Amino acid sequence: MNNNLNKNQLSMVKPQQVNINENMNIVIVGHVDHGKSTIIGRLLADTNSLPQGKLEQVKETCRRNAKPFEYAFLLDALKDEQAQGITIDAARVFFKTQKRKYIIIDAPGHIEFLKNMVTGAARAEAALLVIDAKEGVRENSKRHGYLLSMLGIKQVVVLINKMDLVDYRQERYEEIVEEYKTFLSEIGVEAESFIPISGFMGENIASSSDKMPWYHGRTVLEKLDGLENKEDVKDQVFRMPVQGIYKFTANGDDRRIIAGTIDTGKITVEDEVIFYPSGKKSKVKSVERFHAAKMDEDIAGSATGFTLEEQIYITRGELACIAGENPPEVSTQIKTKLFWLGKEDLNNKRDYYLKLGTQKVKAELQEVVTVLDASTLSKTERQYVQRHEVAEVVFKLEKAIAFDKAENSTETSRFVLIDNYEISGGGIIVDSLKSQEGLLDEKIHQEKVTWREEAVTRQERASRYAQKPMMLMISGKKDLKKKSIAAYLERGLFTEGRNVYYLDTESLSHRFGEGMQEESSKEHLKHVAEVANVLLNAGNILITVIDHLQTEDINVLSKVLDFRQLKLVWIGDIEEDTPPIDIHVEENEPKEIIYEKVKKILIENRVIFEGL
Repeated sequence: MNNNLNKNQLSMVKPQQVNINENMNIVIVGHVDHGKSTIIGRLLADTNSLPQGKLEQVKETCRRNAKPFEYAFLLDALKDEQAQGITIDAARVFFKTQKRKYIIIDAPGHIEFLKNMVTGAARAEAALLVIDAKEGVRENSKRHGYLLSMLGIKQVVVLINKMDLVDYRQERYEEIVEEYKTFLSEIGVEAESFIPISGFMGENIASSSDKMPWYHGRTVLEKLDGLENKEDVKDQVFRMPVQGIYKFTANGDDRRIIAGTIDTGKITVEDEVIFYPSGKKSKVKSVERFHAAKMDEDIAGSATGFTLEEQIYITRGELACIAGENPPEVSTQIKTKLFWLGKEDLNNKRDYYLKLGTQKVKAELQEVVTVLDASTLSKTERQYVQRHEVAEVVFKLEKAIAFDKAENSTETSRFVLIDNYEISGGGIIVDSLKSQEGLLDEKIHQEKVTWREEAVTRQERASRYAQKPMMLMISGKKDLKKKSIAAYLERGLFTEGRNVYYLDTESLSHRFGEGMQEESSKEHLKHVAEVANVLLNAGNILITVIDHLQTEDINVLSKVLDFRQLKLVWIGDIEEDTPPIDIHVEENEPKEIIYEKVKKILIENRVIFEGL
């Protein structure tokens, strides 16, 4: 057989009726120079999936340059097209067979694996792992096998390539099968099959090879078509990491859209949605897509959005789930299995950032349970992890995150670790551990007071006072005379006849006792929220000052208070961790102008009004 297609292969490249509704993502991995690019080129050519005339063009280029043609050159040609802004994505290659369409994801190295762990590229349902028949199993062959197991990919097809370089010997094939099968069994992976091939010569790619009559299994394409699509993600529990909240104001449009990409499951109008880790809930009012017709539901894989019947304070990083389905885990302590590629050892002397979906949180190494060399599988007991090692470790997180254990969902258990702005590690969460902060969250939830309306209703108070309750939180960096602004606002509203009260959070801490200064800021905010809740239920407009308020602080407050009763006035420069603000004030802005801005938003939100 030569580099041209034989008769059997020609029959396969005729236009085919592809099942356009069936797709499969495949990742291809292997040691450098073991022939991945050649195999990809062959798959494209042998399935007639190349742009028209591309094969002939590359062959002609080789002929003019007196260079022997190789199928790997096809990928180089497609990369050139990509660089010119044409249609091909070199990292994601598309081909088709009569059964389905395939996306083959090329992961050239370990770091690409880790980057893919928090992107759609990691959602492969199968893997092709390439081993050079002449060189045999290398360290990277083993590391890639381990990474596949961490990605949760169960369908692994091993391609023993370059059989032409070992004269198609069955003994060599069996040696590699035995060695690699033993390794995979030790990490809990079972290969679907081991296929002896020659990507360069086209043996066992699209049609059976007469050079290896001793092999009676399927070709690569036959094997791919025989693989099963994993359980349909739209039939799993609903999970959508919140990417952003978009508020519209033009032309009377007051929608507030919770946006993200659905990992698994589906969402339907009137579903009750719970957001984790905050635990807030509301019903879906509408399902939205950018420039799309009105729809009642959306499914996994879609970049979508939805509005809520009751407005609640939600931020980027929350995990949207549906009430009644299995809830995710929520914790500040997690047990993980990870693969480390950092320049510096993973240790407890450095701070890291853990990124899972849209959540990003500071992480501290708390314990190294065990360290495993990914290529030799030898175990070591020590409290640091070196480059290219796999380990089971426990992390303490700065704040709680929502996730699923790897055994329940690969999509919402995979994470990466960032060290000094670089992705340096990645893995899966295998267990959730209870922490003191987690117990405090639970306590806040249990102690949340539900106020009962007895003799006087809120509507009656609002009618009597010509106002609705609202808490104005004044924040920004320290030393910006926020207290004097708060006093000016209080005096102005009081003069106009409003029930207004300045709640001094500093003096409040002293009233709770001497130990308050040593308590966590989270516990202090909880006390502030409890007192504010009483005053708001009495119908007051509250004004308070909280230095450098952050998104996490708003989350704590809104666990006790109604989010709709909170308005944030931010003074000075807006920083990266600044939560969504309602009024922005320049640092030296006159108090009279600040007062008018505050009064305007109170009127627009019908907080103050003439009697009903």
